[in-house]
Amino acid sequence: MRKIVAGLFVSLDGVMEAPEQWHFPYFDDAMGEAVGAQMAAADTMLLGRVTYQEFASYWPHQNPAENPIAHQMNTTPKVVVSTTLKTVEWQNATLITSNVAEELTKLKQQPGKDIGITGSGTLVRSLLRDGLLDELRLLVHPIVVGTGKRLFGDGEPRKPLKLVESKTFGTGVVYLTYQTAAG
Repeated sequence: MRKIVAGLFVSLDGVMEAPEQWHFPYFDDAMGEAVGAQMAAADTMLLGRVTYQEFASYWPHQNPAENPIAHQMNTTPKVVVSTTLKTVEWQNATLITSNVAEELTKLKQQPGKDIGITGSGTLVRSLLRDGLLDELRLLVHPIVVGTGKRLFGDGEPRKPLKLVESKTFGTGVVYLTYQTAAG
């Protein structure tokens, strides 16, 4: 069965919003390899509305010759979860507006590689709460951002996780892989 895997950049104080403003000083070849391996292990992207709209406004207009990731972003099948969108226009995108757990369970049962999530904090929290997220991979950056949307806010239900792998990069970024734990 396929796994739903979320890979997120997060600051030491839990901020995941606007990583383009604080992430890049910590990016190195080792982190690039980790992110690349995660992308290579997935053949489907799972996106929430906000991340979908951000990506769909950017990636279709990128030249693959100038930005090699553009080809992968544009041709990879995308599944968008939203209760407010009526259509999705980006190449290879489909929309789930209801019965999310049922639809994602069906998707996980289809043959293929991982189903990867980038960004989409609301979706990640929802999937974790509903027991649909298989792995949470956090690239924790050694910076306190201070403000911004946090991955987990007040009022989130308790959810035990099991650390299954950790790596530390030379820049001080810690790469943590968690799976859902019993209990």
